[in-house]
Amino acid sequence: MNRRVNIFRRGESPQATARLADATEGLEHASGLDRPIRVLSGAVRRVLRPGPVKDALHGVPVGHPAHPPLTDLPIGLWMSAAVLDLVPGTRRASQVLVAAGLAGAVPTVLTGIADWSALHREQQRVGLVHAAGTATASMLYSASFVARHQGRDAAGRAFGFAGLSALVAGAYLGGHLAFRQAAGASHADQLAHLVPLGWHDLCSVEDLPDGWPVSRRLGYIDLFVLRQGEEVHVLADRCSHLAGPLHQGRVLTDDGADTCVVCPWHGSTFRVADGSVVHGPATARQPSFETRVTEEGTLQVRPV
Repeated sequence: MNRRVNIFRRGESPQATARLADATEGLEHASGLDRPIRVLSGAVRRVLRPGPVKDALHGVPVGHPAHPPLTDLPIGLWMSAAVLDLVPGTRRASQVLVAAGLAGAVPTVLTGIADWSALHREQQRVGLVHAAGTATASMLYSASFVARHQGRDAAGRAFGFAGLSALVAGAYLGGHLAFRQAAGASHADQLAHLVPLGWHDLCSVEDLPDGWPVSRRLGYIDLFVLRQGEEVHVLADRCSHLAGPLHQGRVLTDDGADTCVVCPWHGSTFRVADGSVVHGPATARQPSFETRVTEEGTLQVRPV
């Protein structure tokens, strides 16, 4: 115990950690990256139009972002190749793992680009450097594969270890995006611990405009409320993608289709009846509420 305290007091490890955290957080404010970000994100949005392909890249069909789990493919394969490079007689196995990692990097890159184009600017700054690190790793592993294929095993191993270093740096920034900046996490207010079970008075139904969404507060959370004639739909107001205010979004009421709301920040589209995702970049369902109107005209809600 004393030894741990003394190490902490000397400040060696905490100082190094603080410097690394400061450098990473500094990327969030690196406005010099904004010009290439505008060009690249604009190009991605022009090419990747709303539709099933874009939704699939975001991970809408599986209910959570597709990019994070796909990163396990190249990372796991290339780290395994690095371990085998230290073991005699594993030349062929290492080469196969490097090639498999390059193949796995393709869907990883495509899903990452789709997600990156729909992030906040601070997240995009970190994401751009993260992408640069992983792109460098991919190029080095490509060079490693070519060298191995040509029989230059020493060069192949050297390129591989250099690629692993770039990969670790890029993965660290990816962790900062996911955990410190909450990219990919659901930003919708959670209901289980904030709203007790049972019915709760929300407002007078006469105070709600017909066909126009408004925001109403229930305890600690803001709600999206849409009245359509005798029907009232209520969702959590903070978009699950990046907490955009849904009550400021467009309501789509096409004939023969479910009524939807489009988030004003990044275009995520939800069914107002149950909060399910129609189009990304959001992948998590919006928490929704059952509604009823009392004889006195009070709108009551309870979590579904």
